[in-house]
Amino acid sequence: MALPTLRTLGFIIGIFLITLAVSMAIPMLTLLIFEHPEDLNAFLWSSLITLVAGLALVVPGRPEHVHLRPRDMYLLTTASWLGVCLFAAMPMMLLHHISFTDAFFETMSGVTTTGSTVLTGLDEASPALLIWRSMLQWLGGIGFIAMAVAILPLLRIGGMRLFQTESSDWGEKVMPRSHMAAKYIVAVYLAFTLLGVIAYWLSGMSWFDAINHSMTSVATGGYSTSDASLGKFDPASHWVAIVLMLLGSLPFTLYVASLRGNRKALIQDEQVRGFLGMLLITCLAFSVWLWFNSDHSFLDALRIVSVNVVSVVTTTGYALGDYSTWGGFAVMAFFYLTFVGGCSGSTSGGLKMFRFQVAVTLLHANLKQLVHPRAVIKQQYNGHNLDEEIVRSILTFSFFITMTIGAIALFLALLGLDPMTALTGAATAVCNVGPGLGPIIGPAGNFASLPDAAKWVLAAGMLLGRLEIITVLVLFTASFWRH
Repeated sequence: MALPTLRTLGFIIGIFLITLAVSMAIPMLTLLIFEHPEDLNAFLWSSLITLVAGLALVVPGRPEHVHLRPRDMYLLTTASWLGVCLFAAMPMMLLHHISFTDAFFETMSGVTTTGSTVLTGLDEASPALLIWRSMLQWLGGIGFIAMAVAILPLLRIGGMRLFQTESSDWGEKVMPRSHMAAKYIVAVYLAFTLLGVIAYWLSGMSWFDAINHSMTSVATGGYSTSDASLGKFDPASHWVAIVLMLLGSLPFTLYVASLRGNRKALIQDEQVRGFLGMLLITCLAFSVWLWFNSDHSFLDALRIVSVNVVSVVTTTGYALGDYSTWGGFAVMAFFYLTFVGGCSGSTSGGLKMFRFQVAVTLLHANLKQLVHPRAVIKQQYNGHNLDEEIVRSILTFSFFITMTIGAIALFLALLGLDPMTALTGAATAVCNVGPGLGPIIGPAGNFASLPDAAKWVLAAGMLLGRLEIITVLVLFTASFWRH
């Protein structure tokens, strides 16, 4: 790879690091508000080191007349996420006195909005640590993507390309200029976050808890300010969480389309209708099952089930009680839900709803072709023809996500973890869900007791899942590095 190209990549990563350094001022302000000045040094030093590193990459300047190719975008995407995670881990090491492995795992889980955690004692933790974890999820949810879409056009680099390497959104562009798209996306993201803060506060949370949970709900991340997650708070806040998780799991490009006059963009979208319909049927069916098999009233059963189901499907990671103790049926149901994910172009992870819908469309077309071999069967989804490129990309991604989960689970089993922990840990990492199943990493546990090697492998799985695997795997091909 040419030196000018590497300089350009370094310049852009440097901008991200400077932004990260500046954002550390918010935890510092939080410490002053809560009168914990003794913890300031952790963020002061971390911010200074990150700022120096960012300036070192930016000061040489961006070379003129350098055009980044699509393959350069894949390297930029992966390198920027790794760089941000490395520097964002510093405050956790200095403030919470945990190992670099644990700090990197927690940060990668935050930035990829996975929600898995190695920390305990959150109810008594430093407010700066709590707000920093929430900010990482908020930035990772869509903040970094939107910022890239806004910044890269100014550098004469196609910002939408980076957006597409970080998401599966292959729909039509909602507007011709990507920096305008970024403004609308950021505006929607901020609006949802602010409305969430107000709604959480009205539901009984303190302002601090409301701010944290609003950021992690809209980002579908799932970090909480309590070891009990949402179980600590009033039932009204559970309904707020459900609404915010749903908002974060729908395509942000469709919100932009709605703002620009297409009022029926969300309603008419086949993916959105399928996603919401699936959630409604699953929550109602599961609520009836829990109602008959527990002492809960139907309304309580509906609330508990809806929080947990929506949290898992949208890959948020909140927990309300330990659903792994509900019996074998519940365990298997939640394991299957781990793979679903939200909609393309959202802050959710997982396989995404459109891939399931396209698979059903292809199955239906193939069955009709068997009955009518000479017929020309149209294969359409959401009003568009399913061309060979889309079908190939879906098959490739589905195959490699299955292989990746299997390989990680096998490695975790080699480290001595039980099959339940190994398999669900791999699935929850790659699908960016958060909690796994079982007594160790289930909704009532965390990942602290896992060996360091397992944490590094799971962190790699989180990155692969967030960047939809192919973006990272392409870097390991010989053809990628050839001129």
